[in-house]
Amino acid sequence: MKSTGEKIVALTAYDYPMAQILSQSQVDLILVGDTLGVVVLGYDTTSKVTVSDIVHHTKAVARGNDFCLIVADLPYGSYTTEKLAIENARLLISAGADAVKLEGCYPQITESLTQHNIPTVGHLGLLPQTADKFRVYGRSVQEAELISQQARQLESSGCFALVLESITKKLASKITKSLNIPTIGIGAGSDCDGQILVLNDMLGLFDRFKPTFVKHYAELGITIKDAIANYKREVRENIFPDSNHTYE
Repeated sequence: MKSTGEKIVALTAYDYPMAQILSQSQVDLILVGDTLGVVVLGYDTTSKVTVSDIVHHTKAVARGNDFCLIVADLPYGSYTTEKLAIENARLLISAGADAVKLEGCYPQITESLTQHNIPTVGHLGLLPQTADKFRVYGRSVQEAELISQQARQLESSGCFALVLESITKKLASKITKSLNIPTIGIGAGSDCDGQILVLNDMLGLFDRFKPTFVKHYAELGITIKDAIANYKREVRENIFPDSNHTYE
């Protein structure tokens, strides 16, 4: 897709029904992201997500998917050594993932994973697992050069794709042009080879905060609240269930 200029469409998913919808919509890639800790489990940070959490949700997504490439996040603390990374990555692959993703520049870990036939996606820029502040990265010359260098290292160590999060469009464009592997942007501008958003964000199902790069393609949170309000009213007024929803 990179070689032909066709953009990669990626979204997160954490359960069977949403995976079904993404699969039927023929989205290219589903990420079972550790964002589930915040948008599904209610944690204040992704760093509290465990391997067991990702395994559980990956299994659900895999049951609902028959089209998309499934990538599962290696959560915080699960790839501190090569041995640990391989063990946990194999758990995610066994759960139904086609590949794993890890945050940061760890070329030795990435090389070890790929040598053990575990396809791996890199992630640079904003790293939510360890970031003490959510900001745009790559605005200074030094930081931009470091991220560019890390991107080249991850490609050389075996990553088959790279997520770029919250970096300047100029830097994302430069990195994308310099790599043979595809880049998938989230808050990194339109020049990446593909884009990803958190599904709950783009559907308007999560309202604790809204990053600048998020576009709401629907307001399902409002729709669901309206539906519940109507159900509540009909139950209270003895309108539901009516004869069309009752066994005689």
